[in-house]
Parts: sequence; C-alpha cells; structure tokens
Amino acid sequence: MLRAFSTAATGMTAQQTMVDVISNNLANINTNGFKRSQIDFQDLMYVKLRSAGSEVATSVVDPNGLEIGSGVRSASTIKVYTGGEMQNTQRPLDVAIGGDGFFQVTMPDGSTKYTRDGALGINADGALVTASGYQLEPAITIPNDTQQIDIGKDGTVNVTNSSGTITSVGTIQLARFLNPAGLTSEGDNLLAETEASGTPITGTAGEQGMGSIQSGFLEKSNVQMVTELVNLITAQRAYEINSRAIKAGDDMLRTANNIVT
Repeated sequence: MLRAFSTAATGMTAQQTMVDVISNNLANINTNGFKRSQIDFQDLMYVKLRSAGSEVATSVVDPNGLEIGSGVRSASTIKVYTGGEMQNTQRPLDVAIGGDGFFQVTMPDGSTKYTRDGALGINADGALVTASGYQLEPAITIPNDTQQIDIGKDGTVNVTNSSGTITSVGTIQLARFLNPAGLTSEGDNLLAETEASGTPITGTAGEQGMGSIQSGFLEKSNVQMVTELVNLITAQRAYEINSRAIKAGDDMLRTANNIVT
C-alpha cells in the first residue's frame, strides 16, 4: 500500500480537529470573557531510507539523505489571552479586567476556579456571585439596606445605605498565572489551575502586574469573526487537498493493477 494513504489520512484528521476548534471559537463569539483557542500541529516520525552524511561511494558522502514523513498530528490547543472588547453596560455589578488577571470563585466542593466573566449578581444571602451562582473569593456580602453599590478600579466594593452612609464591604481580589495558557477549561466560563499553569499569584487590582477593574463594563470574547472564517476556509481547503492525495494514490494503484503483461 502507498504511504500516501495513511499520511494523507493524518492530514484530514488534523484539519478536522482544526475545524472543531474554530467552530468552538465561533460558537462563543458572544461569551463574556471567552478567549479564543488556536491549534498547533507537529509532523510525525520519518522513515529514513538513507541518512544524511552516509557514504554512498568511496570517499563520496550523501549531503542530504533520503527520508519520508508519516504525516501530521494535533499537538496542542493554546488559549490566546489578548483582551476582548469592553462593552459599556452601565450596570454597577458588571465588572471587567483591563489587563492581566482573573476573578476567583469558590466552587461547591471548596475548590477555587478562575474566570474573566465579570457579570456579577447578588444571591439570596447577599453574597456577590457569578452568573452561574458561584461566590467570589474572598466572599463579599452586600447588606440588606444597600441603596447603591460602587466598585473601584482597585476592586474595593463600597455600598451606600438608606441613610446615605458609605461603607466598604470588601475588595475583589484578582489572581494571575505565569503561564495562563496552562489553565484548563472547565465550562461555565471557568478555568482551573494545573501544574503547567503554576500556582496563582493573588493581589489587588492595579498592583503586582494585575489589571485594573472597570465597573459598568463587560469584557466580550476576543474572537475575530473574519480571522476565524479565513482559518476555516484554510482548513477546509487543506482537508480537500489531502483527500485528493488519497485519490491520486488510488488512481496510481488502479493504473498498476490494469497493466496487461
């Protein structure tokens, strides 16, 4: 069998994976704080028919060698943490991070997850929570008599009660990672720490490399529709050309099979 069959098949599989990644990017084009993914490929092992530098005749050395590749594989997907568009919502509980950092949330099992989605709300107990109901970490509770909520660029949460008294009820702390691309996606706009990401560095917004917090804004997805559509066309054409390589190999075998001796 021609190596072209299996080699081109790996190319078709790789391009199919690329289309899957692009489809997820486009599906989340309106997801708050979503970061697009890009896929990296690696070539597979090579069959070395003749090594470079081998002696092909007396005192004659082959300068190039002869090797045939076995195809391609999907190596990794990497999240691109460029900033998304800031949308002005004029809602005081909508907050966006201008720069590096993540909001910290506490899961029901006590673990900590991370998100860029700043669409906050207040649950029945007065705690600040995400759209999925997970509490911020550290927890911030809004008093029952609150008339107005103001969130500063450093994450300080001030409330004004019915008598006009302004009180600070806590600070929204941020976390950042040396390798944010190493975080793993958990769904619900949540990311989890891994050994690749390193341990979180927590602190106040605007300090220690953390971005500032913008109240009344939401960070939208950083997916660019035109870029994704161009990538989609490229993947589709690469898929087609790999299928033609399989067809070319099939035609060659058919020709050989029809030789009349």
